[in-house]
Amino acid sequence: MKAVILNQHGALDQLQYVTDFPDPAVSAGHVVIRVRATSFNYHDVFTVRGMPGIKVPMPMIIGLDMAGEILEVGGNVTGWKKGDRVLVNPLNKQKGLMGEMMHGGLAEKCLVAADQLIAMPDKVTFEQAASLPVAYGTAHRMMITHNTIKKGDSVLVLGASGGVGTGCVLLAKMLGAEVIACASSEDKIRRLKDLGADHVINYKSTDFSKWAVEKYGKPQRRSYEGGVDVVINFTGGDTWGPTLRCVKRGGKILVCGATAGYDPKEDLRYVWSFELQIIGSNSFYDENLKALMGMIADGAMTPVIDEVLPLQRAAEGLKLIEDREVFGKVVVTP
Repeated sequence: MKAVILNQHGALDQLQYVTDFPDPAVSAGHVVIRVRATSFNYHDVFTVRGMPGIKVPMPMIIGLDMAGEILEVGGNVTGWKKGDRVLVNPLNKQKGLMGEMMHGGLAEKCLVAADQLIAMPDKVTFEQAASLPVAYGTAHRMMITHNTIKKGDSVLVLGASGGVGTGCVLLAKMLGAEVIACASSEDKIRRLKDLGADHVINYKSTDFSKWAVEKYGKPQRRSYEGGVDVVINFTGGDTWGPTLRCVKRGGKILVCGATAGYDPKEDLRYVWSFELQIIGSNSFYDENLKALMGMIADGAMTPVIDEVLPLQRAAEGLKLIEDREVFGKVVVTP
């Protein structure tokens, strides 16, 4: 089969497009799917580069998120048949993540454990489904499962133009929030405004924390006035200090990642002085993905997809993710 494989860690040029990779063999408790769409996440960049403490078996077909049709059904599998349209939850309970510990979506076919399958509604396309798990699933769990945002909240989203970010903007608007979206270029700013953001900030030319304090007032220690209600920060790094300074007393900081650095300088005075709630959210579950597909099927939400590329251009798509030049998701259709 055709596939994109990683033979060793390094730069994105380590990814190799091949036409003769062995087809997966179906086994008990598993199905083989024809991959119709797979989408990239920044995690895929980390997998290519290599992450401390994680030993990736090589060669590896990367790609966490995927959707497709069942081609073969193995023994001891019930409830599924050939031709069923399925979204794959990329977390395998025994081995870990697809595209990291076992072959993922950048191939024409993939072996998947039956308990990772989720039925797709007829009105959801493969491209839409494949865009959901890591990005939109994470946003849904962080905001809706944990019940962290209420109608009327002012919600500032950092990194709003990426997969998780656009998901946060869309879901926050659905929840009735006033959304402040931060991104790195005027084109992304324009597109975020078109997406429904109430306010937009180019963080390269404007200090988002000072902007928020000027707009919503300086946070007060003894009252609950001033500052934004919620900041969604999955970047970390240099954005952490400014985040602490613009949240109102009793406000929330939602964290589901740290793409710009996991060990930022901390100032605990803000945490206790303003009684801040720092709420972590990890991963996503089947119920998040089912709920999201239901929203798409009902016409309540449409995932933001920037590029749809063929398999042989997959490395080009991942380069867009690495360089943060994408708005929404990059999807590959093997």
